[in-house]
Amino acid sequence: MTSGLVFNETLYPGVEVKYTCDTVIFQDRSEHQDLVLFENPVFGKVLMLDGVTQVTSADEFIYHEMMAHVPILAHGAARKVLIIGGGDCGMAEEVLKHKGVEKLTQVEIDRSVVDFSKENFADFNASVFDDPRFDLVIADGARFVAETDERFDIVLVDSTDPHGPGAVLFTEEFYRGVHRCLTPGGILVTQNGVPFLQREELVTSIRHFSGIYKDAAAYIAAIPTYFGGHMAFGWATDNVEARKTSLEVLQQRFAEANFDTRYYTPDVHQAAFALPRFIGDAVTEGRGDKG
Repeated sequence: MTSGLVFNETLYPGVEVKYTCDTVIFQDRSEHQDLVLFENPVFGKVLMLDGVTQVTSADEFIYHEMMAHVPILAHGAARKVLIIGGGDCGMAEEVLKHKGVEKLTQVEIDRSVVDFSKENFADFNASVFDDPRFDLVIADGARFVAETDERFDIVLVDSTDPHGPGAVLFTEEFYRGVHRCLTPGGILVTQNGVPFLQREELVTSIRHFSGIYKDAAAYIAAIPTYFGGHMAFGWATDNVEARKTSLEVLQQRFAEANFDTRYYTPDVHQAAFALPRFIGDAVTEGRGDKG
């Protein structure tokens, strides 16, 4: 199929983002969601689920690097990592760059998204499927964390927004399930939307974190695809020192990790926790003025 089409994202009330389309690569409805992949002259390949942009080939590296490397390098000794969601497998690619990670379990509810991404996003995920450390589990993420006997040093929730199948991944019950399967001092990081347009999403997640974990916080990155300013990543752990890891330690760990990045640096890592006041106020509100 050829150009002339326009795809609209209407995630935010009162705001509509339009993508022009050079070519529709694929469009169909899976068991769980509507899926379309098309070419855009700025963002390259654009994947949308239920009319909401999930990933683009042009800027996926920002989101994936910041969600993966910040908690892993802050932890410093992560051996087992769990990803909930993340069907495009870009997050898995970044996690597996860490040689110290012995096993990566990815729990995705929709196999068709993984199969589709394997075929269409091989430019950034091809290495994942040949890595013996990668274990793909097709299951409900909330049920998995509630029932698994495994324990993880890092849990990354690479979810859609809190609508449809993704809504359960923003509940207190789910966050308690994650806490249950974290090792002592383990770190949870979540996708928490764009606070300028989705403030309550961040406030609610921090409120849930605060009732479960000793440290509830957020950090940010600027990702062009996710319209509206900074994107927030929720941060929850019982290791209150992890968020304060010194620049010198981060630099040493990053040097030892010995891989290239296009966005992440130890300096950016530290700076990401310095929140603009309106985002910091949302975090403070979620904490109930704690910490």
